[in-house]
Amino acid sequence: MDGILSDKVVVLLSEENIWKRIFGLDAQTLFDTCITLAAMLVLFMLLSYFLFNPARNLINKRKELIENQMREAENQKKEADAYKAEYDSKLKNVAAEAGELMDKAKNRARKQESEIISEAKEEAGRIVKRAEKEAALEKSKAVDGMKQEIISVASLMAQKVVSETMDESKQNELLEAALKEMGEDTWQN
Repeated sequence: MDGILSDKVVVLLSEENIWKRIFGLDAQTLFDTCITLAAMLVLFMLLSYFLFNPARNLINKRKELIENQMREAENQKKEADAYKAEYDSKLKNVAAEAGELMDKAKNRARKQESEIISEAKEEAGRIVKRAEKEAALEKSKAVDGMKQEIISVASLMAQKVVSETMDESKQNELLEAALKEMGEDTWQN
């Protein structure tokens, strides 16, 4: 039993040393711990200055850029909505304006139509009057021509008849008397 007991005491003593060593801080361990903590603090400060601050600045700049882009997008959306509203109102007005333009065009066409018709009627009236004047002129020319022809035929016939019995002065008197008896109305019909 003694051997077992002595083994147990040795094990307990070695276990106590382990626990003492774990919680027993000696000067070297404290010094190493302080140096490690100081090194970590310096390393954290250096990393903060050279890595974290630039990264934080980059993140802030990116955040500002995104906010600016969001504001610009919002402004552009508002502008687009305003343009859309303006476009919609103009589109509504276009139909009304198109109707007005069509009405104006129809009215102008009707006015031009009536002007053209009245001009055509006036021109037709002028043509008819000119034709009537020309017809009257031709009629008077024909009447004059017939008078002259009848006179010349009658004078030839009378000359032949009278030449045998009458002289020229007597012949002219008879011709004038015959013409007066017949009158102007006979020749114009």
